Amino acid sequence: MVKQISLDLGKVDTKKISAFARHETFHPRFGWIKKGLDRVIEDPGIFLREDAPVRFGVGKNMVRAIRYWCTAFKVLDEQEGLSPTELGSRLLADGGWDPFLEDPASLWLLHWSLLTPPCYATAWDFTFNAFRQIEFSSEDLFLALCDYLDGQSIRVADSSLRKDITCILRMYVEQEGKAGFNEDLVDCPFTELRLLYTSGDSKQYEFQIGSKDNLPAEIIVYACLDFAGQVSKNQRTIALSRLAFDPNSPGLVFKLSESAIAEAIERVVRRSNSLFLSDTAGLIQLSYTEDPAALAFEVLEGYYQGRHKTPDDNTASGLESANEGRAS
Repeated sequence: MVKQISLDLGKVDTKKISAFARHETFHPRFGWIKKGLDRVIEDPGIFLREDAPVRFGVGKNMVRAIRYWCTAFKVLDEQEGLSPTELGSRLLADGGWDPFLEDPASLWLLHWSLLTPPCYATAWDFTFNAFRQIEFSSEDLFLALCDYLDGQSIRVADSSLRKDITCILRMYVEQEGKAGFNEDLVDCPFTELRLLYTSGDSKQYEFQIGSKDNLPAEIIVYACLDFAGQVSKNQRTIALSRLAFDPNSPGLVFKLSESAIAEAIERVVRRSNSLFLSDTAGLIQLSYTEDPAALAFEVLEGYYQGRHKTPDDNTASGLESANEGRAS
């Protein structure tokens, strides 16, 4: 029986939101999201306190950046006063699924949450959902973003757009070491996703398209069901092509091929009585017998419960092998 629960990411409007350069030029750093959540649990008004920089142990601009990233990742909700969302509580609260983000799966989950509508990081939304170049320079991305915003009749200062692009690249591209200590080169957890990397010289970048070694099948299927709940809530099927190519889909957000999504679904459906992958007249579809949001939560909770039971089996293939071993 599926629990009729879904991850509440906050009571927010799903319309397009324009948000630029709210990060104060700081990409999310190790410990920031957990720290922001914990401080709000202790004191919901913490970010408005005069002594907030002292209590966070950082400067004023970083305090604002922490607040921004906590809301952008939807672990905190600003709609009715600042409070933890269900995602924030279940993932990062003490005793939560992965409070210190030790599992790369949790970074993938936060990356998905960042880009789930409503997205409070417009340049990120454009880069992953609308920008279709695989290999590019920062200037290519800047010009494409300018064209996109012009088409939307949105006016933004060039300086703000360049700050966002710089932040995106620092957030996802592993930086080459340089002489001396540079905090920006060592403290961004999202480089572990390896979604972007330098290609050729250091001024060219490339998306890594296809399967990802540290992206568990359960996180992909969670995203597929979450996406299905957003775009076809009253349906019980969704085409694999939509999961791969539609805006805000797992294929675009995670930069996965259609075959990589199908492989992940196949792994998870073997252990589920509510999920199926069907092929009808060449149309491959993910079918589900329950509310997709509730099933998404079940898949996600099952992954983290399995992770705690068998710490070494934190990938889909590891879990599958463990299950087969017990069965034999």
